[in-house]
Amino acid sequence: MKFGPVAVAAAEGAVLAHSLVADRRIPKGTVLSADHVARLTAAGFAEVTVARLEAGDVDEDTAAARLAAAVLTGVTGIRATGAGAGRVNLYAEGSGLIRVDAEVIHRINAVEPMVTIATVPDYHRVDDGGMIATIKIISYAVTVDALEAASSVAEGGVSLVSPVFETATLIETTIGDTPSDKGRRAMAGRVERMGMALSERVVVAHEVTPLAAAIADAPGDIVFVFTASATSDPMDVAPQALRDAGGDVERFGMPVDPGNLLFIGSLGEKAVIGLPGCARSPALNGADWVLERVICGLDVSHDDIAAMGVGGLLKEIPTRPMPREKGV
Repeated sequence: MKFGPVAVAAAEGAVLAHSLVADRRIPKGTVLSADHVARLTAAGFAEVTVARLEAGDVDEDTAAARLAAAVLTGVTGIRATGAGAGRVNLYAEGSGLIRVDAEVIHRINAVEPMVTIATVPDYHRVDDGGMIATIKIISYAVTVDALEAASSVAEGGVSLVSPVFETATLIETTIGDTPSDKGRRAMAGRVERMGMALSERVVVAHEVTPLAAAIADAPGDIVFVFTASATSDPMDVAPQALRDAGGDVERFGMPVDPGNLLFIGSLGEKAVIGLPGCARSPALNGADWVLERVICGLDVSHDDIAAMGVGGLLKEIPTRPMPREKGV
């Protein structure tokens, strides 16, 4: 591609690099026609800055569309927009988690600086219609060799993992009065945005035996537990209740703040998640990262949770009783 100033008389068929006003505005990126040239001449322009494609070049919109098609090879649940100004956006067709193969994205972006793709983070929760990536050809054209090199490594860069469960049971424990429905409302919002529903409310005493019975009898595909008193040890009431119900505790504690006091385990094929108190708020916390993966049918192991520490310092909660910063 050739780029630079040319005489207006020689500019027909070239791509205008900078917007100009000649009778009316001619936007940058316009392929100049004979009429454009006449208007520019009448407006007193002697030369204009243009890009002119050469043999072996692919225009920006065609290149962006082709790269998007390569990225989405074999992918379902993600759609691409039409190309414009060298850009194609990718959107989810349904809720779920976006998986991003960082190595694939790195390889695409390493081919040629003018060929780019930017994505949301790996495991990003997305709603139906949520934007997940943008492909941008920065220059007005790229070589076919660069486009083919980027396209050849693009498959598998992004994918959508959809929810696989339909219902969840939230068990709440109480010490004295029945807890408010604040936590239930927050959890209902979390599962509803993933296309799920909570079963009937279950409230039991904060004791191992009644909680174990409630876990065993829970009708939902997934079981969540909110305790009246925070779980502070792997042998505390809620983890022990899961064991007494015949289940296993995979891990207690996570390196995400807020969200440290989560535990996860299973009862047969059913996941059981002991929620930290911060999950009573709709604000993002570590429980979101775990329950979203579980809802989408992904395994969440001890090692998976251990790896959440990088990026696990989430937004400060102004009402937190023990601020993280000294002197606050």
